[in-house]
Amino acid sequence: MYRYDEFDAAFVQQRVGQFRNQVERRLKGDLAENEFKPLRLMNGLYLQLHAYMLRVAIPYGALSAKQMHKLAHIADTYDKGYGHFTTRQNIQFNWPSLKDAPDILAELAEVEMHAIQTSGNCIRNTTSDPFAGVAADEVEDPRVYCEIIRQWSTLHPEFAFLPRKFKIAVSGAFEDRAAVKFHDIGIYLLKNKAGEIGFEILAGGGQGRTPMVAKTIREFLPKQHLLSYLEAVMRVYNQFGRRDNKYKARIKILIHETGIEDFRNRVEEEWQKIRHLEYNLPDGELERIEAYFRPPVYEPLDHEALNRDLEVEKFHNQDFADWVSASVSGHKQPGYGVVSISLKPVGGIAGDMTSAQMRVVADLAELYSLGELRVTHRQNVVLPNVRMDNLFKVWQVLLENKLATPNIGLAGDMIVCPGLDYCSLANARSIPIGQRISHRFAELKLQHDIGPLHLNISGCINACGHHHVAAIGILGVDRKGEEYYQITLGGSAFEDAAIGQIVGRAFPTEEVVDAVELIINTYLSIRHAGETFMETFRRTGLPPFKEALYDRA
Repeated sequence: MYRYDEFDAAFVQQRVGQFRNQVERRLKGDLAENEFKPLRLMNGLYLQLHAYMLRVAIPYGALSAKQMHKLAHIADTYDKGYGHFTTRQNIQFNWPSLKDAPDILAELAEVEMHAIQTSGNCIRNTTSDPFAGVAADEVEDPRVYCEIIRQWSTLHPEFAFLPRKFKIAVSGAFEDRAAVKFHDIGIYLLKNKAGEIGFEILAGGGQGRTPMVAKTIREFLPKQHLLSYLEAVMRVYNQFGRRDNKYKARIKILIHETGIEDFRNRVEEEWQKIRHLEYNLPDGELERIEAYFRPPVYEPLDHEALNRDLEVEKFHNQDFADWVSASVSGHKQPGYGVVSISLKPVGGIAGDMTSAQMRVVADLAELYSLGELRVTHRQNVVLPNVRMDNLFKVWQVLLENKLATPNIGLAGDMIVCPGLDYCSLANARSIPIGQRISHRFAELKLQHDIGPLHLNISGCINACGHHHVAAIGILGVDRKGEEYYQITLGGSAFEDAAIGQIVGRAFPTEEVVDAVELIINTYLSIRHAGETFMETFRRTGLPPFKEALYDRA
């Protein structure tokens, strides 16, 4: 993992001191709320429906065991004993008091964490593949470039006040586990025909009230030009992005209005002006950062023998076998596995983790995953380096702590935003709908029969629950003070990116879970052998689902 250098440490400590002074002035009444608001947002402190919320940055989703222990301590000391992991690979604390906020930031600084640029019209936390560095299908580790982008973008003077918030994702694998095509800038590491590794650069993706899939603006960018090219994209956006209407201020709207060719030409023109400047990393800097992400020293293991032993354990314990099937992915190092920990127990709140569970997972990382953890954009947690002969031990501990729900990638593994239970922007509740769906499809055999299925829920059109890109998406809407839910089908956040199609009229609260069940039952009745929900939907389109929902006698 990356370690703070002297600049990082001094900078974060200075920010803590500055914010402490600002909070003191606010509490004394020397700052009005309208004066304090931009200051608190610069430090990730929101004011929600019932209390303040602090959003803490987890760059590219990477955590150490020590950092997770600190988050558990903060949850117990300053909050209500839990935290909420988000779709931006961050963590939110929903109940801190204003007077405690500077102390929380000071404690975060002790473990090289902060809340800077988790809010506001700036470049937000750069996200990545939670399997980065260990994925079997990886071209190259994207975390190196995420860290370079983090250092370049933090307090960049030209991009501190953009037309709107700005999000970047980087992936180095063939499978897109970072929703790259739904970011303002998306970056894929790839090899060209000459065998050189570089970047495909995409721009203009996003969700919200105008969902769009990002388009490629450069098919191959040599590595050394990454920062100069990103600078050119940001300059064009900062200059031409709309500031008169926040709903039309994202880069996706600029690209839509100008056209992709015109936007690409503007970026290329700007890039030619600046590419000769000192944007390349200084000699030795890339190597310095790469050194933090070198693979750990793995033990040489007899993979075939370990796999035989694992199969025996699975044969004798079906619950363990189900968990392995859902939660353990291939690792580039023979004899190891990548363990995904579901934060979606039946009836639970998606993404929530108690302080006790944080400590358990931190200890597991220390004992069995070389001290590393990852946060996923699907609100789960990952142990990236677990030996196959330790999987049963890990599962037993997770099972004892209600963290072994084997539903990764299945109907129970929902993305659910906080909705109207917390958020002042929401139109409807998301959490209770997610809980009811979770109970309705609690039976594991049923989830496996349904097969891979992403079901996401947002409480408003801002789409924090990523409903646009779910196979089944649910959007909460307000109809004259009543909560209704609109359903979309066919969305995907993967390399086959697609925006879900609206099925029809919205459903009231008491009917929406029945509607979801009817959609799934329709799929089960019309699918061909071996078809997933998405394959069936792409074959049939909306008609059979609309008919089932709306044309009943």
